[in-house]
Amino acid sequence: MIDKFCNWLTEKIKGKMPEIDEEKELVINFGVRILFGEVPKILALFILGFLLQIGWYSLLMYFLIAPYRTFTGGFHLKTHWGCMITSIVLYIVPILVAKYITIPQEYLMHIIAGIVGVLSIIFIFKYAPADTENIPILSKKERKTKRIKSYISLLILLAIILLIPDKIISYMLLYGIFLQNLTLTPIAYKLTKNKYSYEVYTEKTA
Repeated sequence: MIDKFCNWLTEKIKGKMPEIDEEKELVINFGVRILFGEVPKILALFILGFLLQIGWYSLLMYFLIAPYRTFTGGFHLKTHWGCMITSIVLYIVPILVAKYITIPQEYLMHIIAGIVGVLSIIFIFKYAPADTENIPILSKKERKTKRIKSYISLLILLAIILLIPDKIISYMLLYGIFLQNLTLTPIAYKLTKNKYSYEVYTEKTA
């Protein structure tokens, strides 16, 4: 229902702005979907967090990890229920795990942060920004900019992890970064039946 409404609204906007090309149409459709599809999902995510008594952690988790996910990209499930499940896994599960699996020794936490940091750099270099067939990144300049922002976002997250005294926050961010990195990989794309945009264009020109 929401998808049909978003497509209808996009067509209405395009009808009033005939100069819009296919790439801009995709961007507009994505923005409409964010407004009418993502906002209710985000509210539901926060409500679930408060019901699980991790409300403030869920707010913090979303606002810290969401920029990293925006810049690095990753797969997107095609249904709203699928998106909801993905959001719960990325933003709620790391908090629940962090409440029960934390290592009090600070030097071990630093080692884990170093490992996650190095792996993240490799994942960003190899896969980011990981786009999809529905929201392709066609501009080389945009890809370069998002990759740079991915590195900057990662550095900010690692600084928070190492400097903040609350170990639950440190570990939930570590787990969140790790899970987000997995969403960039070819295996994750195959399991969720997503395609990178370059795969789609390769098929069209084959």
